[in-house]
Amino acid sequence: MNALKPRIAIVHYWITSWRGGEKVLEALAALFPDADIYTNVYDPAVVAASPLANREIRTTFIHRLPFAKRLYQKYLPLMPIALEQLDLSGYDLVISTESGPAKGVVLPPEVAHVCYCFTPMRYVWDMYHDYLAHAGWFTRLMMRPMIHYLRMWDRLSADRVDHFLADSAFVAKRINKFYRRDAEVLYPPIEIDEFTLAPEHEGFYLIVGALVRYKKADLAVRAFNQLGLPLVVVGDGELLNEIKAIAGPNVKVLGRRSRAEILDHYRRCKALLFPGIEDFGIVPLEAMATGKPVIAFGRGGALETVIDGVTGLHFHQQTEAGLIEAVQRIEHGAVSFDAATIRTHAATFDITHFNANLLRFIRDKTGLIV
Repeated sequence: MNALKPRIAIVHYWITSWRGGEKVLEALAALFPDADIYTNVYDPAVVAASPLANREIRTTFIHRLPFAKRLYQKYLPLMPIALEQLDLSGYDLVISTESGPAKGVVLPPEVAHVCYCFTPMRYVWDMYHDYLAHAGWFTRLMMRPMIHYLRMWDRLSADRVDHFLADSAFVAKRINKFYRRDAEVLYPPIEIDEFTLAPEHEGFYLIVGALVRYKKADLAVRAFNQLGLPLVVVGDGELLNEIKAIAGPNVKVLGRRSRAEILDHYRRCKALLFPGIEDFGIVPLEAMATGKPVIAFGRGGALETVIDGVTGLHFHQQTEAGLIEAVQRIEHGAVSFDAATIRTHAATFDITHFNANLLRFIRDKTGLIV
């Protein structure tokens, strides 16, 4: 073990937007201010507007390929090769953050490797057939051999990790299923002081997040078209135009909004909707940090963050009817919530707990005092 302060590298898959994975990267970068940060590709505009603006971001050769910051997913087959070219032999500890390729770096035996896994790559494993079904004919043609190769590499690269952390028990089970590795659960953090308690509301329901198929924002919009209740949708993605097209007059689709605007919508909403199956989900905790209940589909990470009947409601059929029934329980007064209790629950996920538990894990597993 290095007698001096351990030298740390953080390897993140890509930085092209600022979502839940990047919030964890932000927390790691703040906890380890001297750590070097590596990624396959990043968008300079995204980084410049983030807390990493003054940190050097080191990249693989993917970053130098044409239109990489926009078409980075097209270069996915090259990322295993790119990661294996990184020379990280001068470090004592490497922390990889995984939901795209990141953990596949090749390290000397004396360098400890901790992987914080948000999820094994969905499009490679359990959601492969769903992605394939919604792809164009040419993409489907290319996906089959490409994903077969990536699946083998992803499984092999899991053996290069010394210790796994999972962002939820749901993900820990997936790590065990696909990689046959055990993982300790460390929930991603929020900063509770960023949010203010807001017991009052303006009557509208809220969705916040990327508008991609598995998050099921379209299901919520169709349900609210039937309910006729006000719904605000914040976020953009591949389904943005489709959701705008199906939205009724009671649904406002705002697209991407600033962090300040998102916080304002949390404070003013009646409840947050979370209709997809998520590995964890930072957004429900952020809404709860303002005292707002969450109506979540009762699978995945929401089962670990939303307490049914206390901090929100679970619905158990991922259908319009299932969501409508849950909303009507609130509208008809069948259930009520205490804003202060909800916020107190959210505070158990504060970054102070994340930092303390991560440092303990690293000390116990690697012997490094960082």
